[in-house]
Order: sequence, then structure tokens, then C-alpha cells
Amino acid sequence: MRRVVAAEAVKLRGLPAIWATAGGTVAAGAVLGAATASHPGAAEVADVLGATVPFLQVGAILLGVLAVATEYSGRQIAVTLVAMPRRLPLLCGKAAAGLLFVAATATLTVAAAGGAACAVLARRGEAPEADWWRLAGMVAYLSLIGLLALAATVLLRSLVASLVVMEALVLIVSPLLATATEHARWLPDRAGARLYLPAVEGAWGWQAGGAVLAGWIAVAAAAGAVAFLARDA
Repeated sequence: MRRVVAAEAVKLRGLPAIWATAGGTVAAGAVLGAATASHPGAAEVADVLGATVPFLQVGAILLGVLAVATEYSGRQIAVTLVAMPRRLPLLCGKAAAGLLFVAATATLTVAAAGGAACAVLARRGEAPEADWWRLAGMVAYLSLIGLLALAATVLLRSLVASLVVMEALVLIVSPLLATATEHARWLPDRAGARLYLPAVEGAWGWQAGGAVLAGWIAVAAAAGAVAFLARDA
């Protein structure tokens, strides 16, 4: 299993699109962190960064999609299956390698956004304090939403379709439903946001929100695994 993960990680490391997306996401984190911290009234680093996560998740989703879709776009998946015919270990290796890249990018992105925000706040004479648990929650959320995108791509086998579905879900469907019904909290991004948003009376805690997001990932992963095992390639 370790060899499969290592092989998949090497493949991802050789993709220019992965590095471009990761670098762009980290850079976007720094820019958004500085821009948000420059607004009047911004004082808490975790609040500043929390406002940037809905935008930064676009990069995490793209990374998760690219981790799988690149093999289907050029049909390299057929070669991969010849080299590694055991599909379930292969799928687990892909997921582990993809999650590793997304988590590393998420960590660097939150660090870049936090550093930029602290610099802006300090220049204004503020004494910024960081809520490390909420910052860790942001890394966890970005990593998990990227993993959900990866699982969805295994099922859909298409770069465009996966991006449209995932980005539409978090950028269009979720905000619209949130204005119409409280049941929008069951959507993966709304539930996962409880990992980094401050506690609010009557709202889910981070445990419940994380569990709902994990449930979405489990369902998508199970559906993707069944389809991957049943299809020719």
C-alpha cells in the first residue's frame, strides 16, 4: 500500500497543473488575507481568515479534481490499471496521495493568509491574536472539501463535470439555499464550515459539522469506489 501511495504521489508531483494550482491557492491566501485584514474593524486573525475560506476552497476543490481527472483526460488510467490491476488499493492510494497534496496546500495557504493578515494588523497598531484551533479547523475543512472533490471525480471521471458540480455546489447552490431554508446546514460546505467558524448558540458544533462533512465524503467515496470497480477503466 505504501508503494501505491508513493507511486501516485510521484505522478501528482510531475503534473504542472498541480503545482500551478497549489501555488495559486497559496498566493491567493496571502492576497485575500491582507485585503480582508485591511478592512476597518478587522482585529481577530481567525475571523479574517474565516472570511477568505469560501474563496480559497475553490483551489482545494480544483486540486482534488486534478488528482484524478488528469488520468482520465488522456486515458492514462488504462496504463495505470495494467501496472496496478488491484483496483481498491489503487483507489486508496490515489485518495491518500491526493489528500496529502491538498492538506499540504491547505496548511501553506492558511499560514500565508495568517501571516499576511498579521502583518497588516500589526502595521495598523493592532496586537493580533490567533485562535489556533480555528486555524486548524480551516486546514481540516480545506483538506476535506478537496477530498470530497476527489471522490466526486472518481465517480464522474471528467474534469469539467466534476468542477462544474463541485464549484456550483459551494458557490451557487449552497448560498442560495442558505437564504431559503435552514436545512442548507446539511450541505457539505455549510456543515464543514463549523470546523472553523466561532461557536454560536443553536448552531452545530465542530463535531457535528465535521461528522456531516465526513458523511458526504463517505457516500461519495463509496459510490465512486463501486463505479471504479465495476467499470472497464
